Amino acid sequence: MHPASPAPERILVVDDEPDIVALVAYHLAKAGFRVATASSGQEALELARRERPSLIVLDLMLPGLSGFDVLEQLRADEQTREVAVLMLTARREEPDRIRGLSLGADDYLTKPFSPAELVLRVQAILRRTGSAAPAGSADTVGIGPLLIDRGAMRVTVDGHAVELTPTEFKLLLTLAERRGRVQGRGHLLETVWEAAPDIQTRTVDMHVQRLRTKLGAAGDLIETVRGFGYRLRANAPRG
Repeated sequence: MHPASPAPERILVVDDEPDIVALVAYHLAKAGFRVATASSGQEALELARRERPSLIVLDLMLPGLSGFDVLEQLRADEQTREVAVLMLTARREEPDRIRGLSLGADDYLTKPFSPAELVLRVQAILRRTGSAAPAGSADTVGIGPLLIDRGAMRVTVDGHAVELTPTEFKLLLTLAERRGRVQGRGHLLETVWEAAPDIQTRTVDMHVQRLRTKLGAAGDLIETVRGFGYRLRANAPRG
């Protein structure tokens, strides 16, 4: 008997334009994903809680609840806060992208977009969120009050769990594995975001800012190196 193949990951596509939903769903299904769809923010939230998708492709311009509202509620709900989110937006203005990233989106894509690129972005996000620990490395990384469990994708500060999005976890783990060494924004984009073509260095800054806030006192472990990037302290500062 052949071993059972792993079940394909489920993607939820949320958009109120039927043509776009059909196009995206077709290409994702062709790439081997199971696809569910929703045409409103409320429907998206209900499906996300019930289906527990691996990733949500989320349009920002939705009737009723906007994509921003949906994203905020996803991140506030214990059942859905760790679901990866790829934003779709017709808005190219930086404030809209920054708002989405600051609310916890993992990536964004502007309309009109190539369906092939969208599939690649989805695959890249899922590789990040499902990344295994390097061979031979310890399962946990501890720095002062901060403890990172690679296998469980869990972070605690002074024993208290910190809820991070998949991208925030990958960013923190990347800094922790190279602690004491400066990581340039470009290098972080390449490592964490896999250098998506229109992702900008501002994306790194927004995620670091959000990460520091979530880590509380341990956020001070992440140092800004002006003109270069960021560094995680090798040791916790003494009080």
